[in-house]
Amino acid sequence: PMTPEEKLLRAIFGEKASDVRDTSLRVKPGDYGTVVEVRVFNRHGVDKDERALQIEREEVERLARDRDDELAILDRNIYARLKSLILGKTAVKGPKGIKPGSEITEELLETLTRGQWWMLALEGEQDAQIVEALNEQYELQKRALDARFEDKVEKVRRGDDLPPGVMKMVKVFIAVKRKLQPGDKMAGRHGNKGVISKVVPMEDMPFLADGTPVDFCLNPLGVPSRMNVGQILETHMGWAARGLGLNVDEALQEYRRSGDLTPVRDAMKHAYGEDVYAEGISGMDEDTLVEAAGNVTRGVPIATPVFDGAKEADVNDALTRAGFDTSGQSVLFDGRTGEQFARPVTVGIKYLLKLHHLVDDKIHARSTGPYSLVTQQPLGGKAQFGGQRFGEMEVWALEAYGAAYTLQEMLTVKSDDVAGRTKVYESIVKGEDNFEAGIPESFNVLVKEVRGLGLNMELLDAEVEE
Repeated sequence: PMTPEEKLLRAIFGEKASDVRDTSLRVKPGDYGTVVEVRVFNRHGVDKDERALQIEREEVERLARDRDDELAILDRNIYARLKSLILGKTAVKGPKGIKPGSEITEELLETLTRGQWWMLALEGEQDAQIVEALNEQYELQKRALDARFEDKVEKVRRGDDLPPGVMKMVKVFIAVKRKLQPGDKMAGRHGNKGVISKVVPMEDMPFLADGTPVDFCLNPLGVPSRMNVGQILETHMGWAARGLGLNVDEALQEYRRSGDLTPVRDAMKHAYGEDVYAEGISGMDEDTLVEAAGNVTRGVPIATPVFDGAKEADVNDALTRAGFDTSGQSVLFDGRTGEQFARPVTVGIKYLLKLHHLVDDKIHARSTGPYSLVTQQPLGGKAQFGGQRFGEMEVWALEAYGAAYTLQEMLTVKSDDVAGRTKVYESIVKGEDNFEAGIPESFNVLVKEVRGLGLNMELLDAEVEE
């Protein structure tokens, strides 16, 4: 069946229209999103169609609205300044109906239009000069606004610079929102990367004794083999820092209830230690101390430089001061059953970020698609809509199973046996389930390469004797 467009082309161009192909750019399979904007670009010097003219009108109207908004802001600002300058002053001259020597009041200004305010001549020379300078500034800014508007309109009407041979270009902008999902890649600061295996509701996550659910569960097997124990240090110190911050937060709430600053001072001394407190915090006045305490309620900043880092004793000390066990482990409860886990679990605060390796960009499937010109094997990769590589080790797996026919399919009709591939299509269309595997194209390539080395290799048809 012909589409209406094809019928029209056929009517205009006759038989020549049969080789017209629709090469419209379409969104790739697997992509989804919301269209947020469509922009049409026209080559300058080409007659515009109705759609292009409508888009142009809308764009000019939008620019005019922007200009009017800017002008309104400018007017409000300039006339507010003018009003503050002339109120209470004496007018020696003005528009019709204003007596010389009148005092300028709110009531008098309300009887005049805003444009007439500029006609009020003030008594003092200096005041008159200031009003004159303000008027000049106003006119200058108005002219600049108009010039900018005209320039933008001219640019819209002029058309666009498009590549040679392109008369019109349409750009469709699609906004895509990517939520965290299994298969997305994340990493910490210690080379500890991995993909999310499961996302569960918050109420199903393990939780602490006070009911706080954890955000992430990491597999402990990711630490010993790689020996990146920095992440354990970060987890413990983050936990201690947050605990100290919570102590300060409780003290601040007590201060807001009672007005007594002593708990805040004690909490800051407890968090930072006697030396740091005596050196920099003890001398603070009330407002500064409250502000400083407010900055550390989510966690006291901690640094452990490379060659002068925290020793085990320092970590234990920080955990103890925060009110936690020195093991850094806490009792957790299963979010699904509510039962306590058999042993304490290391819980802490650490830095995790999402990497730009999202499963939505990676996931890919192919039934049929493009083939390489030389080898006739499917291309590789998502960008080329390629196939999945069935490598040497996968071949061993099928050999181990003794799956000879599956393996034969993989290496012939599903890869580079062109004749066999066509026969399979035919048998599928006819509803049959028999096919023959022929000679893979890669074998022909091998023959050609061997001939390139000066060795003649030919395939002979020999009848097999029964």
